[in-house]
Amino acid sequence: MRLTIAKKIAVTITTVVMLSIGTMAWITSQNLKRGFISYLGEVEQQDLKKLSQLLAEDYRRVGNFDRFYHDREGLQELLEQLHQRPSNNNNVNNPLSIAAGDQSQLTRPSTLPQRIHTDPMGFAQRLALIDAHGKILIGSPDTADAPDDNRQNIIVDKQVVGSLRLAPLQNISNTSGLDFVRIQIQQTIWLAIGLVLIALILSIYLARHLLRPLKSLHKVAKRIAKGQFQARAEVLNQDELGELSKDINSMAKSLQQNQLQRRQMLADISHELRTPLTVILGEIEALIDGVRKSTPEAMASLHAEVIHLNKLVDDVRQLTLADAGDLRYEFARIDITSLLRSVLQRYTLRLQKAGLTIQTDFPPESAFVRADAGRLTQVISNLLENSIRYTDNPGTLLCSMTTSRNFVDISIEDSAPGVPAHAHTLLFDRLYRVDLARSRAHGGSGLGLSICKALLSAHDGDIDAMPSLLGGLKVLIRLPLIK
Repeated sequence: MRLTIAKKIAVTITTVVMLSIGTMAWITSQNLKRGFISYLGEVEQQDLKKLSQLLAEDYRRVGNFDRFYHDREGLQELLEQLHQRPSNNNNVNNPLSIAAGDQSQLTRPSTLPQRIHTDPMGFAQRLALIDAHGKILIGSPDTADAPDDNRQNIIVDKQVVGSLRLAPLQNISNTSGLDFVRIQIQQTIWLAIGLVLIALILSIYLARHLLRPLKSLHKVAKRIAKGQFQARAEVLNQDELGELSKDINSMAKSLQQNQLQRRQMLADISHELRTPLTVILGEIEALIDGVRKSTPEAMASLHAEVIHLNKLVDDVRQLTLADAGDLRYEFARIDITSLLRSVLQRYTLRLQKAGLTIQTDFPPESAFVRADAGRLTQVISNLLENSIRYTDNPGTLLCSMTTSRNFVDISIEDSAPGVPAHAHTLLFDRLYRVDLARSRAHGGSGLGLSICKALLSAHDGDIDAMPSLLGGLKVLIRLPLIK
């Protein structure tokens, strides 16, 4: 039989409850027996004291206890007198007292004649009478060695003329006492069984109630496994299962968005590849048909289209490797200020040819980050290429850096034209282009900023775009500092 989680929870809870209640019932029954015997012992001590008073009165009349040694029926007469006297605690007819008239069990002491009446608790059998000289008149030597709590001196005129010894009560021998204990134990057992049944019912209900959200999660997980990323789990509780439902919904939403982005990216890449391929195909067909002559200009046009196509394929490959985590990084402790100066120095001539004036604002002290120098150089180069490609001539480029306690912020901003306010968050989407100023005509693949974001994520960094005070676009890079 397959054990579900609900069954396991129910079995576990029921087992724990059964062990707890069973242990409690056993301990309760044992304590009840010991407590009942202790109570009977206290009652017998009271009767032992009363019997010593009767023996003291008998001693005053007779002057000794010899007649009990020769005529043991006398002790039975005193016991009967004890039974006939009213008890201080109204226990004359109580089966717990020595005087109980229960005739269902007959316990006869071997030292008394056969006509002694029923002794339910074996009081006479456990009793020993000793005279003033230590001679045992009634009872065995073992009985005479009773504990001090079960000893009672017989005092006449302030003199000890003898003593009574009573062996401790070990077991309940009368039917009434046994019935009382048996009834109490049975009630305890029935109560324990009832509690176990209630616990079983409640555990089954609790298990089903707790695991009800899992059924919803199971259905949603199966749908997601089949590619139905629009599936959502119902959040029924605010506990751990509720948090799990929210996490699964968040996962499904991310998978759905990734699927849509992947489809859109495939469509965009197909379109991007189709454009240069169509141009190349047209150029080649024109050369074949003789419409266009094979001149250096025609070859240069074909060469430019091939370069553009190769750049697009290389960007797609890099982005794919970055998403898969397969790009290799050689992390080291580098001075980011020195790296920025080196990259800007290499781009000085190109910036001048593009009609851009470069300005820098770096702190005098060095700032160190844990990074791959080659990948960071690629990020800065991509941003500078965008500025060269899309900034109007003449224009301005400002590169600045600030440090805080834990981070270093690098900003690269240019002059007009700018980017519409709604497009700043979309610039890092794959193959996204802003119309007009930032169009395909400038030769970009639309993947540069996406690659920058992927590379910076691998460095535990971040990148953001915002309007620039110069009138163009400001790109802000944040990296964690190290000592």
